[in-house]
Amino acid sequence: MKNRLLRTFVVAATALATAGVAVAGPALASPRPDPSVVRTENGLLRGTVTDDVRVFQGVPYAAPPVGALRFGSPRPASDWKGVRDATKPSPACAQAGDFIGDKPSVVEDCLYANVTTPFDASPKRKKPVMVWIHGGGFQWGSGAIYNADRLASKGDVVVVTFNYRLNVFGFLSHPALDGGVAKHKSGNLGVEDQQALLRWVRSNAASFGGDPRNVTIFGESAGAQVSCTHLTAPGSRGLFDRVIMQSGPCTMNWPYGDWWRAKSRPEAEKIGLEVAKKAGCDDPATAAACLRSKTPAELLKADNNEHGHGPAWGGGVIPNDPAKQLAAGRIAKVPVMHGITRDEHVTFQVGMEIMTGGAIPPGAHPAVLGQFTGLGDAAFAKVVAKYPLSAYAGSTGAAMSAVLTDWAWACPTVQTNKLLAKHTKTFAFEFADRTAPWFGDTAAPVYPTGAFHAGELQYLFGGAYAGAPLSPTQTKLSDAMISYWTAFAHDGDPNGPRTPYWPRYRATSDHVQALATGRRGIRSVDLAAEHNCSFWSAL
Repeated sequence: MKNRLLRTFVVAATALATAGVAVAGPALASPRPDPSVVRTENGLLRGTVTDDVRVFQGVPYAAPPVGALRFGSPRPASDWKGVRDATKPSPACAQAGDFIGDKPSVVEDCLYANVTTPFDASPKRKKPVMVWIHGGGFQWGSGAIYNADRLASKGDVVVVTFNYRLNVFGFLSHPALDGGVAKHKSGNLGVEDQQALLRWVRSNAASFGGDPRNVTIFGESAGAQVSCTHLTAPGSRGLFDRVIMQSGPCTMNWPYGDWWRAKSRPEAEKIGLEVAKKAGCDDPATAAACLRSKTPAELLKADNNEHGHGPAWGGGVIPNDPAKQLAAGRIAKVPVMHGITRDEHVTFQVGMEIMTGGAIPPGAHPAVLGQFTGLGDAAFAKVVAKYPLSAYAGSTGAAMSAVLTDWAWACPTVQTNKLLAKHTKTFAFEFADRTAPWFGDTAAPVYPTGAFHAGELQYLFGGAYAGAPLSPTQTKLSDAMISYWTAFAHDGDPNGPRTPYWPRYRATSDHVQALATGRRGIRSVDLAAEHNCSFWSAL
């Protein structure tokens, strides 16, 4: 109510002053600035003001990467005159769309940010800034779907979400595209976009009440994977002060061929040459001009969602393999929060079943699982015995999800936790609400979805991908998670007065903070034991 009255007065006083009407009284002698307007380095913005937050959407942080600038490094945004409307988000970057709710787009002019800041007319100090790097396998996603109102207002932080170039537009490695408008080797333009955004935050955070010297990057899935890259990339040093990685361990396994973990440049160029050939641009002498001549739809069709795009290491933006850099301790020594969800692979299992037209028949289950894990016959026989179909009511989808959650996600997370803890202050977690609402745009499988990949997003952001509102007990968990995440952004420690104590992770222990509902929902659990990591290590 206080904010509502204050906002009403500020807007009214500003309007009267603009009209030339004197506002009498000593308390009203100098009208406050309009809270919906801020000045950035490029010009004035007008956003939206509510009782709790101010929101500025569609803010350019780089020049449109179109025409001759396609496949080029991001360039600074241009200045504008007057007051730019910032009440609507920009379109998502070009993408084919996915099964969890990201919509197709053919837009290349997409390098825009959204800023949500608490409505505080008299801030006593600058607020921490949290920069969200969305997931989507470097193929899909956008910043605008993540409503940060509760995160910003409850946590007293400034939240920035944004778009970065995806798939062939952001991660196409091809020798013909090296240099020129690309400052470095090709293949990492999406990473360069993120670095450009972080530089923009350093220059403009104060305009929104943020502290440019207290920046936390946090991301999920591909957003977590690329955060691992930022920990090691020379061009990212000094652009952030803390990191939160959700569901993207630096050392993860990936069962589906082309992986979206950072790959070597030869691997990435092999994919790039194949995509160029499918686009009709296989002549090395004309490949660059040919690729720039294609429409976004033509390039997306040539890619056809068949390839695992992602950062490429080996020269340029990412000189070395981030996982090996982490193992050697050559990372930014900033506090880190790192974790996964309890049932990560359910999401990908459902996606595979949608793509292939149904569940894997029980008779084919062992062969398919063996192909995914790449294990020899003797080792694989032990896996089938450890995870029998009978333990999953005969459901191949449930069994496959359990195996691949442990092998691809959880045990690599234990490994990443240990590596991080050796070199920097680390807090580890597992989102474990196994009743989390399933995606709104995807039919649920017949087996339990559990705490699925991306299931925790709706607990941090308003309704992200969700098909149902959170229950009262889930809202309490959401409040606790927002408290943990934003407390960490404030000072590098997630603990606060209203949440159960979260101990720092130690490399000598495999215990992490489980985040679930119920009386004992938030507690310490042995992640390695829960996911059979001793069994997998023995293989």
